[in-house]
Amino acid sequence: MHPLFEILHEDDSLLVVNKPAGLVCHPTKGDVYSSLISRVRLHLGAEAKPHLVNRLDRETSGVTVVAKTAATAGELGRIWENRAVTKEYLAIVHGQMRTERGLIDAPLGKDEGSRVAIKDCVRPDGASAQTEFIVERRFWRPSGAPSPGSARAAAAMETAAAGLGAPFTLLRVLPKSGRKHQIRIHLAHLGHPIVGDKIYGGDEDLYLALVEDRLTEDQRARLLLPHHALHATLVRFAWQGRELTFRAAPEPWFEAFAAGHLATAH
Repeated sequence: MHPLFEILHEDDSLLVVNKPAGLVCHPTKGDVYSSLISRVRLHLGAEAKPHLVNRLDRETSGVTVVAKTAATAGELGRIWENRAVTKEYLAIVHGQMRTERGLIDAPLGKDEGSRVAIKDCVRPDGASAQTEFIVERRFWRPSGAPSPGSARAAAAMETAAAGLGAPFTLLRVLPKSGRKHQIRIHLAHLGHPIVGDKIYGGDEDLYLALVEDRLTEDQRARLLLPHHALHATLVRFAWQGRELTFRAAPEPWFEAFAAGHLATAH
């Protein structure tokens, strides 16, 4: 039987799952396994009318809350709209973060100069967006070749010369708003794009190659990972007199990369 997803919690009103990386939330083709919502319907039965309370990008894994009824979806939707929910992510980024923690406050809007239709960027006239980050650990490990001339390439050359390999940082990320691609854009804006990010990693042709089914082995090697290294590890909110907390561990490929080598203390 095809595995649908890891179930973190289920009751009469809620289904909470650990969405696999690489799975879209809503259908783009007819395969019943090709989207999270179609898999939820398989799990709940033909009469079910589930609603996704939060949505993750296709390559982002982690905690996803599903309401089993429209009434539950409405209640939880108001909680999300009022920002009365705590969300935590883990992200692996290129380079070594210099500060132990910080708050990125930069407005986001459409990237009108990009060939990628869904790409946004930091722009003065954009919507307000804030992302807090905390360094979990810094590490080095062998990596593929970054884009020549980039800040990432310069950092990689510096550490390679020291015999350390390429630098990375594992972050805990707490978004204070919920804009599209917010974490990915904000971290790239700081000069620390998420490992494996095909849109915001510095070469958006990697994303175009993916959707056009022409991604080469060399391009895959440059990405270092099969999916971008962003995982929704925690969701917490108060509902019906209870505080609910749901957690999910990252997938093995994420944890293996984050293990790195020559790890340093904070």
